[in-house]
This record gives sequence, C-alpha cells and structure tokens, in this order.
Amino acid sequence: MSLLKRLGQTSEEAIKEVRRHKTEPPLSRPSSLTPQTKYAAPTPPPEEHEIYSRVQTDNATVQPKAASAFAGRHKAEVEVDAMRELRLAVHQRLVEEMTAAEQQLIAQGESNREQIKNLISSYTERELTASTYNLSMAERLALVDDICDELLGLGPLEPLLKDDSITEIMVNGSQDIFVERGGKILLSDIHFHDDTHLMNIIERILAPLGRRVDESSPLVDARLADGSRVNIIISPLSLVGPAMTIRKFSKRALMAEDLVGFGTLSADMADFLAACVKARLNILVSGGTGSGKTTTLNVLSSFIPATERIVTIEDAAELRLQQRNVVPLEARPANLEGSGAITIRDLVRNALRMRPDRIIVGEVSSGEALDMLQAMNTGHDGSLTTAHANSPRDVLSRLETMVLMAGMELPVRAIRTQIASAIDLIIQQSRIRDGSRKITYVTEVQGMEGDTIILQDLFLYVQDYIDDKEKSVGHFEATGFSPGFLDKFRLNGVELPPTMFAGGYQR
Repeated sequence: MSLLKRLGQTSEEAIKEVRRHKTEPPLSRPSSLTPQTKYAAPTPPPEEHEIYSRVQTDNATVQPKAASAFAGRHKAEVEVDAMRELRLAVHQRLVEEMTAAEQQLIAQGESNREQIKNLISSYTERELTASTYNLSMAERLALVDDICDELLGLGPLEPLLKDDSITEIMVNGSQDIFVERGGKILLSDIHFHDDTHLMNIIERILAPLGRRVDESSPLVDARLADGSRVNIIISPLSLVGPAMTIRKFSKRALMAEDLVGFGTLSADMADFLAACVKARLNILVSGGTGSGKTTTLNVLSSFIPATERIVTIEDAAELRLQQRNVVPLEARPANLEGSGAITIRDLVRNALRMRPDRIIVGEVSSGEALDMLQAMNTGHDGSLTTAHANSPRDVLSRLETMVLMAGMELPVRAIRTQIASAIDLIIQQSRIRDGSRKITYVTEVQGMEGDTIILQDLFLYVQDYIDDKEKSVGHFEATGFSPGFLDKFRLNGVELPPTMFAGGYQR
C-alpha cells in the first residue's frame, strides 16, 4: 500500500486543501492554535446572528446561556477544523520529506511504535516552527498520537479499539460513530474526515486478508488482527455511505465465574452447565443478535477436557478455546469470479473425517443444520452450536426450516425426530432492556410425543421489577424438575447434588 494510502486522508485532494488553507486562512482559530494576529471573530449563522450580536454589545440584556452555548459550540467546531488543517500539513511534510530509512522504519509497523512517534513528533515540530500555530503540550501529544494511529492503525477508531469498556463499534458513514458500553449504545465524539478517509481505513482492514469491497461486491465480513469481527457494507446498498460494525472481544478469555459475577446466570446453573459439557450432552445456545451467545459458547467450551480433540467451524473466527488440541476452521467466500467458496456445510462434512471428539459450530443458519444434527446423531456427542431465536420453542422451528434449506425432501416428522434425538439441552440467552445479558431458560429436550417435540424448563430467569435506574432486578430459579438425561451423567462419571433441581432461588 502506498504511503499516501497509509496516511489515510493525505490524498491529492487533501494536499490541495492544505495548500489552499495556507493561502486562505480560516475565519477563526481557537486561542491555543492561533497566533496573536489578524483573524476576524467567527460569523454566526443567520438565525443566530441577532443573539450573537446582542451578546457582543450588551451581555446583560440577552439570553447569555443560549449565546454562550452557541459560542462554545462554534469555537469547538473551529478548533476541530484548525487541528485538521495542521494534521494535513504534517501529513504533507511527511510525504515530501521522509527519507528511505524513515519509510522503512514506518513499514516495520507497530513493533517500532515509540520510534515512529518520535519521528512524527520531529516532523510536527518542524511544521509548528515553520507556521504560526501555537499548541499546548497536550495538544501536541494528541496530534502525534492521531498521526501515528493513521500510519499504523485504524485512524480515528484506534482509541475506541483500545478502550476495553467498549464492546461494539458502529460506524454509520463518516460522521456518526456509535459505541456500545455497558449494554448501552452511545454516540461518540469521533468521526472520519469524509467517506474517502473511511474507505481508506476499510481497505487497510481488508488488504492483509486478501479481501475487497467495491460496488460489485459491496458487503464483506472480516476480522481484525486481535480477532474482533468486522462487517462492512458500502454504497449503493448503504445509503449513508460506508457502514462498518466491529464486534470486540475481551482480551482475557471469560470464565463461568465471570458470567456469574455479571449476573448472566447463577452459580448453580454454572455448575449444572459444566456438568452437562463434561457428560457430553449436545447443547444448542439460542438468542438474538448481541445477546452474548458466542461468549456463552466460549465459556461452555472451557469445560471440555484437555484430552479431547476439538474442531471449531465458523463463518468468521470468533471462538478462543484454551485447549491445545483444537483445529479452528473458517469458511471462505467466493473469489472475484464467483467461485471457490467453502461453506459452513462443507466444513462440517470435512470435520467428520478429522477424528473429532467434539465439533463446535459457531452458528448454524442454513443447510449445515442437517449435517450438524447428523453428526450429533452418529457418535459425535458433546457437540456445541448456536442459532438465532427468541425462545427454546422458536429455535426448534428455525432448525426445521434450516434443515429444509439443505435441499432434502424430508417429512416434517422425520426432521423433528432428528432434532429431538440430537439436541439434549437448549440454553436461551437474552439481552434485557437495561443492556444486561441473561440466560433466561435452560431447557431439556425430552423427546417426541406424537408429532410434537417435548421441552422441559429446568432453570429460569424471573424478572421481579425495573428499579428507578431502569435496571432489571430479578432472580434465577430452578423449576423443580430433574432432567431425564441424568443417566448420561452417571455413564461419564459426573455427579450433581440432587438438591440442585429443587424449585426456588438459585445461589
């Protein structure tokens, strides 16, 4: 990738803009960026001109709060413009003056970040010396960090990626970037310069993966170096310009104790699920988008003994298993000619030839459900997967539909018999209105009665009320029914206290 591309916004148009700014100064700059000279005070928009002029002439006679808000907002906008102008000027100086050795240093990437920051700092000082800008030390450090992020990382997104409290980043065009923090969606104060800048960052994400996105292929799934999942969609499908969603994952693998601490499930439920995995039950985790299915699947996988061979299959690799004997497989999209695609279904079939003790499918959403059910029914006990659904009963209906998508003309009763014999346990996960994630049902699949699959709830989350902070207050409880698969527990040497299934509150 050329240096101009690596600098993101420093395209030919950006350099022209810098040169124009050098000959056509802005109306105003904030005090910390402005030499003590000639620039006029900002002119407010017409609808605010009257208030603004009255405040300038007689502060005591008008609405000072409204005027102050306008003045502060306008000053902030001008400050952003001035910092952008300076950033572009430093970019231009880097492009024009860097030596071959300095370019090689930058090409080595993140491992030399401190040296690269020192290099950028020296070019920044040269630009400040040659111009009339006056920056505080904090502003200088922020400017150097911004340019370093453009060179080595994902530009404006870098602070969000480094913030461990953020779990999702949603880019709606170049100006609106939302984040999810603590289960709540918030508008950030970060933005790209324009759509070209955003597209440069998108290309930087896709280039190492050999993927592309353009008008002929306007949507793509990818992942970052740290494993975060990325979905990208551009015009003409997206009407707001390039849109990107980044699903971040915890740098530390979460354990069952963490989910208990978060209030996702009770300690008794965690012990029960650990026993189910060790007893080689086939488990399906269902839930809506963003409900925490993958996190729960990761935690369940941590209970698999290290002596077993595991094959994981995903569209975009998200699972992070701690065992050593793990073979992660990832589906491949079609190439530019529309051929060469390897689907989840292809990988499930291949996994059966890899001598797996367990097969974990990140998510079933189509015909691969049939292959997964057949694997569960032919000796691959202890397999795990997820699916999108709103309740345990709904996920069974979805499985029926997915099996039919495999192109097999099977009677509905035959499909339901396959499901009932393959799936032992359904874990329903939900995102509550306050943003928290809860396991709302742990449900046993008991078998068939006529043409109906019989389900039995073993544990529930009961919401008691919503407090004055709109927080869900509730409790987990056992329904009082013992599961019918306890014989599998005994065969695999797993024991549980009989009191675990007594009805009432869970610890």
